[in-house]
Amino acid sequence: MKLEFREYEPKEMLAKSSEFLESVVRRRTVRDFDTRAVPAGVIENALKAALSAPSGANRQPWRFVVVTNPEIKQKIREAAEAEEKEFYAGRAPDEWLEALAPLGTDEHKPFLTEAPVLIAIFLERYGIDSNGKRIKNYYTPESVGIATGFLLCALHNAGLATLTHTPSPMGFLNRILNRPARERAFLLLVAGYPQQDATVPDIHKFPYDHVVSLVD
Repeated sequence: MKLEFREYEPKEMLAKSSEFLESVVRRRTVRDFDTRAVPAGVIENALKAALSAPSGANRQPWRFVVVTNPEIKQKIREAAEAEEKEFYAGRAPDEWLEALAPLGTDEHKPFLTEAPVLIAIFLERYGIDSNGKRIKNYYTPESVGIATGFLLCALHNAGLATLTHTPSPMGFLNRILNRPARERAFLLLVAGYPQQDATVPDIHKFPYDHVVSLVD
Protein backbone atom coordinates (compact mmCIF):
# COMPACT_ATOMS: atom_id res chain seq x y z
CA MET A 1 0.00 0.00 0.00
CA LYS A 2 1.11 3.56 -0.62
CA LEU A 3 2.55 5.52 2.27
CA GLU A 4 0.31 8.33 3.48
CA PHE A 5 2.88 10.93 4.47
CA ARG A 6 2.19 14.61 5.02
CA GLU A 7 5.17 16.93 4.59
CA TYR A 8 5.25 20.52 5.82
CA GLU A 9 7.28 23.54 4.90
CA PRO A 10 10.18 24.15 7.32
CA LYS A 11 8.47 27.15 8.93
CA GLU A 12 5.28 25.16 9.56
CA MET A 13 7.28 22.19 10.82
CA LEU A 14 8.97 24.36 13.42
CA ALA A 15 5.67 25.93 14.44
CA LYS A 16 4.02 22.53 14.85
CA SER A 17 6.92 21.14 16.84
CA SER A 18 6.92 24.21 19.10
CA GLU A 19 3.15 23.97 19.63
CA PHE A 20 3.42 20.31 20.59
CA LEU A 21 6.33 21.02 22.93
CA GLU A 22 4.42 23.82 24.65
CA SER A 23 1.50 21.47 25.22
CA VAL A 24 3.30 18.31 26.29
CA VAL A 25 5.58 19.98 28.84
CA ARG A 26 2.45 20.95 30.76
CA ARG A 27 1.59 17.30 31.29
CA ARG A 28 1.99 16.30 34.92
CA THR A 29 1.16 13.20 36.88
CA VAL A 30 -1.96 13.96 38.93
CA ARG A 31 -3.08 12.20 42.11
CA ASP A 32 -6.16 14.27 42.96
CA PHE A 33 -8.96 13.44 40.53
CA ASP A 34 -12.45 14.82 40.13
CA THR A 35 -15.23 12.26 39.78
CA ARG A 36 -16.69 13.91 36.64
CA ALA A 37 -17.33 11.56 33.73
CA VAL A 38 -15.26 11.83 30.57
CA PRO A 39 -17.19 12.81 27.40
CA ALA A 40 -18.22 9.88 25.23
CA GLY A 41 -15.69 8.89 22.59
CA VAL A 42 -12.63 10.58 24.11
CA ILE A 43 -11.14 7.44 25.66
CA GLU A 44 -11.97 5.43 22.54
CA ASN A 45 -10.19 7.91 20.30
CA ALA A 46 -7.15 7.99 22.58
CA LEU A 47 -6.98 4.20 22.54
CA LYS A 48 -7.26 4.13 18.75
CA ALA A 49 -4.27 6.48 18.67
CA ALA A 50 -2.37 4.06 20.92
CA LEU A 51 -3.23 1.17 18.60
CA SER A 52 -1.39 2.95 15.79
CA ALA A 53 1.94 2.56 17.61
CA PRO A 54 4.75 0.51 16.03
CA SER A 55 5.48 -2.95 17.43
CA GLY A 56 7.97 -5.75 16.97
CA ALA A 57 7.06 -7.72 13.81
CA ASN A 58 3.69 -5.93 13.98
CA ARG A 59 2.54 -8.40 16.66
CA GLN A 60 0.76 -5.59 18.56
CA PRO A 61 1.23 -7.32 21.93
CA TRP A 62 -0.86 -4.82 23.89
CA ARG A 63 -4.27 -5.34 25.44
CA PHE A 64 -6.25 -2.52 27.05
CA VAL A 65 -9.07 -3.00 29.55
CA VAL A 66 -11.16 0.10 30.26
CA VAL A 67 -12.73 0.09 33.72
CA THR A 68 -15.49 2.51 34.72
CA ASN A 69 -17.58 0.23 36.95
CA PRO A 70 -17.34 1.53 40.57
CA GLU A 71 -17.42 -1.95 42.08
CA ILE A 72 -14.56 -3.18 39.89
CA LYS A 73 -12.57 -0.02 40.62
CA GLN A 74 -13.08 -0.63 44.34
CA LYS A 75 -11.75 -4.18 44.03
CA ILE A 76 -8.72 -2.90 42.13
CA ARG A 77 -8.08 -0.24 44.76
CA GLU A 78 -8.30 -2.72 47.64
CA ALA A 79 -5.91 -5.13 45.93
CA ALA A 80 -3.48 -2.38 44.92
CA GLU A 81 -3.43 -0.85 48.39
CA ALA A 82 -2.75 -4.24 49.93
CA GLU A 83 0.33 -4.66 47.72
CA GLU A 84 1.42 -1.07 48.30
CA LYS A 85 1.10 -1.45 52.07
CA GLU A 86 3.59 -4.31 51.97
CA PHE A 87 5.82 -2.32 49.64
CA TYR A 88 6.04 0.73 51.89
CA ALA A 89 6.17 -1.34 55.09
CA GLY A 90 9.23 -3.37 54.19
CA ARG A 91 9.37 -4.74 50.67
CA ALA A 92 10.95 -1.60 49.22
CA PRO A 93 14.62 -0.86 49.99
CA ASP A 94 15.40 2.37 51.86
CA GLU A 95 17.03 3.87 48.77
CA TRP A 96 13.81 3.47 46.79
CA LEU A 97 11.70 4.99 49.57
CA GLU A 98 14.07 7.96 49.75
CA ALA A 99 13.69 8.49 46.00
CA LEU A 100 9.88 8.46 46.36
CA ALA A 101 9.80 10.79 49.36
CA PRO A 102 9.68 14.08 47.36
CA LEU A 103 6.57 12.80 45.56
CA GLY A 104 4.65 12.34 48.80
CA THR A 105 3.30 8.91 47.88
CA ASP A 106 2.17 6.19 50.28
CA GLU A 107 0.00 3.07 50.29
CA HIS A 108 -3.26 5.01 50.07
CA LYS A 109 -4.58 5.21 46.47
CA PRO A 110 -7.93 7.05 46.49
CA PHE A 111 -7.51 8.02 42.84
CA LEU A 112 -8.28 4.44 41.86
CA THR A 113 -11.91 4.94 42.85
CA GLU A 114 -12.25 8.71 42.43
CA ALA A 115 -11.07 8.96 38.81
CA PRO A 116 -13.77 8.09 36.25
CA VAL A 117 -11.59 5.80 34.13
CA LEU A 118 -8.93 3.19 34.79
CA ILE A 119 -7.14 1.62 31.84
CA ALA A 120 -5.37 -1.61 32.67
CA ILE A 121 -2.62 -2.22 30.12
CA PHE A 122 -1.50 -5.80 29.58
CA LEU A 123 1.50 -7.19 27.73
CA GLU A 124 0.66 -10.29 25.71
CA ARG A 125 3.69 -12.57 26.07
CA TYR A 126 2.58 -14.76 23.17
CA GLY A 127 -0.42 -15.03 20.87
CA ILE A 128 -2.68 -17.92 19.89
CA ASP A 129 -3.57 -18.57 16.25
CA SER A 130 -6.86 -19.97 14.92
CA ASN A 131 -5.55 -23.52 15.39
CA GLY A 132 -4.62 -22.95 19.01
CA LYS A 133 -0.91 -22.80 18.23
CA ARG A 134 1.29 -20.48 20.25
CA ILE A 135 2.69 -17.48 18.29
CA LYS A 136 5.82 -15.75 19.49
CA ASN A 137 5.66 -12.00 20.13
CA TYR A 138 8.77 -9.84 19.76
CA TYR A 139 10.06 -6.82 21.67
CA THR A 140 6.97 -6.87 23.84
CA PRO A 141 8.03 -4.43 26.62
CA GLU A 142 9.32 -1.94 24.09
CA SER A 143 6.17 -2.21 21.95
CA VAL A 144 3.74 -1.86 24.86
CA GLY A 145 5.79 0.99 26.29
CA ILE A 146 5.60 2.92 23.00
CA ALA A 147 1.83 2.36 22.76
CA THR A 148 1.44 3.56 26.34
CA GLY A 149 3.36 6.72 25.47
CA PHE A 150 1.02 7.32 22.53
CA LEU A 151 -1.95 6.87 24.87
CA LEU A 152 -0.59 9.30 27.46
CA CYS A 153 -0.05 11.97 24.82
CA ALA A 154 -3.48 11.38 23.27
CA LEU A 155 -5.24 11.73 26.63
CA HIS A 156 -3.25 14.86 27.47
CA ASN A 157 -4.01 16.31 24.04
CA ALA A 158 -7.73 15.76 24.71
CA GLY A 159 -7.52 17.73 27.97
CA LEU A 160 -7.41 14.91 30.50
CA ALA A 161 -5.06 14.35 33.41
CA THR A 162 -3.34 10.99 33.91
CA LEU A 163 -1.40 8.95 36.41
CA THR A 164 0.72 5.88 35.70
CA HIS A 165 0.37 3.38 38.54
CA THR A 166 2.48 0.25 38.89
CA PRO A 167 1.79 -1.58 42.15
CA SER A 168 4.06 -4.59 42.37
CA PRO A 169 3.17 -7.33 41.83
CA MET A 170 0.12 -6.66 39.65
CA GLY A 171 -1.16 -10.20 39.22
CA PHE A 172 -4.41 -9.20 40.91
CA LEU A 173 -5.40 -7.39 37.71
CA ASN A 174 -5.50 -10.68 35.81
CA ARG A 175 -7.76 -12.15 38.46
CA ILE A 176 -10.12 -9.19 38.85
CA LEU A 177 -10.35 -8.49 35.10
CA ASN A 178 -10.39 -12.16 34.06
CA ARG A 179 -7.36 -11.94 31.77
CA PRO A 180 -5.55 -15.06 30.47
CA ALA A 181 -2.24 -16.20 31.93
CA ARG A 182 -0.36 -15.31 28.74
CA GLU A 183 -1.05 -11.64 29.50
CA ARG A 184 1.04 -9.82 32.09
CA ALA A 185 -0.13 -6.59 33.69
CA PHE A 186 2.14 -3.83 32.43
CA LEU A 187 0.66 -0.65 33.89
CA LEU A 188 -2.52 0.78 35.37
CA LEU A 189 -3.35 4.14 33.80
CA VAL A 190 -5.68 6.51 35.65
CA ALA A 191 -7.48 9.15 33.59
CA GLY A 192 -9.92 11.97 34.22
CA TYR A 193 -10.13 15.59 35.29
CA PRO A 194 -7.95 16.96 38.10
CA GLN A 195 -9.66 18.40 41.16
CA GLN A 196 -9.85 22.19 41.12
CA ASP A 197 -7.40 22.45 44.02
CA ALA A 198 -5.11 19.65 42.78
CA THR A 199 -1.41 20.15 43.41
CA VAL A 200 1.65 18.39 42.02
CA PRO A 201 5.15 17.94 43.47
CA ASP A 202 7.66 20.70 42.72
CA ILE A 203 10.00 18.63 40.58
CA HIS A 204 12.06 19.49 37.53
CA LYS A 205 13.30 17.65 34.46
CA PHE A 206 16.98 17.34 33.61
CA PRO A 207 18.32 20.07 31.29
CA TYR A 208 18.38 19.25 27.58
CA ASP A 209 22.18 19.10 27.44
CA HIS A 210 22.27 16.68 30.37
CA VAL A 211 20.45 13.93 28.50
CA VAL A 212 20.92 14.75 24.80
CA SER A 213 24.20 14.35 22.93
CA LEU A 214 24.66 15.53 19.36
CA VAL A 215 27.01 13.54 17.11
CA ASP A 216 27.87 15.28 13.84
